Amino acid sequence: MQSTNKRVGCRRRGLAAVVTAASLMLAAPAGIAPAMAGQGAESPSANSQTNNGNAQGTNNGNGQGANFPSTNGQTNISSILTYADMQEELEKLEQTSRFNVDVFTLAEAGMSVNTSEQDRDLYVATVGTGPEDVWLQGRIHGNEPYGTESLLTLLKDLGTNGSPDYDLLREKYTFHIIPMYNPDGSEENIRHTILNGSEQRVDLNRDWTETGFAAKESLAFYEYWTMVKPAFGVDIHHQGLKQQWDTGDDVTFSLGISLAPGGPTLPGIEDGTYDVLTRQMLVHVYDQLSKYGSINMDRYQVGNGLEIDIKGGVVSAMMLGLDYQGLNSDGHSNPVIFYETSGNTSDGSLGQKARGKSIQQNVRALEELLLGMATGEIQQKDPERWEDIPHQPTTGYQTDYDGIVPVQ
Repeated sequence: MQSTNKRVGCRRRGLAAVVTAASLMLAAPAGIAPAMAGQGAESPSANSQTNNGNAQGTNNGNGQGANFPSTNGQTNISSILTYADMQEELEKLEQTSRFNVDVFTLAEAGMSVNTSEQDRDLYVATVGTGPEDVWLQGRIHGNEPYGTESLLTLLKDLGTNGSPDYDLLREKYTFHIIPMYNPDGSEENIRHTILNGSEQRVDLNRDWTETGFAAKESLAFYEYWTMVKPAFGVDIHHQGLKQQWDTGDDVTFSLGISLAPGGPTLPGIEDGTYDVLTRQMLVHVYDQLSKYGSINMDRYQVGNGLEIDIKGGVVSAMMLGLDYQGLNSDGHSNPVIFYETSGNTSDGSLGQKARGKSIQQNVRALEELLLGMATGEIQQKDPERWEDIPHQPTTGYQTDYDGIVPVQ
């Protein structure tokens, strides 16, 4: 595998956001049907094959999401990509891409800490030739699998699609794609990583703090982030099952910002520019994905009208410009948003029939965001339309530094 390389430029014609069946096929391990066979829920145990879940079906309310397959039933855990599957797909994409996909480990990139707690290599793939770097990460929680498959699908398209849209993206941006941030948790089918030599579990998405970096993965990817200095980024998650608070319709996709817009923290960063841009980014994604009848979106909240305002999350630390041990002495920061799709493997709520749609909505959301940023469409959006995205009226902010902070 080759060493890192920077790439990407600008121009755009029509939007081509359709994810092909061939793109989705790559996200499945060899010999496994990518989105068809079976239905149901993933097992809480990585060694168990099936598990009965308590998943909800598709919504029966206003019709949004009505074409999204049910998450009831059983799913064979072998249909979820393993660490070895990811390695194989990355190697294949590097060898077959038309547009110079470069796959490497953080050891090869020269990071001082460069493996997981269980000594697995940490992988990044880059593609594009442009001056602005973009950070795309998935599966920081090991029981949230479709970030890996969605990013591999996007990587295949960026590496092979010769359309004007993809030419634009490669000319303007260099993409740094991390398909499996947490390989140890992914192999164990758990949210966390487990510190080597102990039973202590660490949530990697709460470990980028001045008193954190307990896990090797955290420091490895943090050092890489300080080297890349991306212009913006996206983090892909799952959220289990969720119903829209006012209609009861099943939510297939939630749009999130880890430092709440208008909340205690974000308006004070970079003179409020991230408070504006992150809302514009997600308003654009909401507008574009609303065209698809199978996708039912809302804003990410944690119940009772609470927004999150966490400072220890990876994407929060990026926006805050965290300087740990002098590695970010110039104070680089960048806006980041996150996506949450339905179900996870531990709760038994993915549903094999829903797999293709779940991956597809992630890829479409990524494509729409990237093209919107590249063309400047996003920067023309009204950030106040963030309030138009369905959500429970905000009552306060759930923080990791001061408990529940009420709306003032």
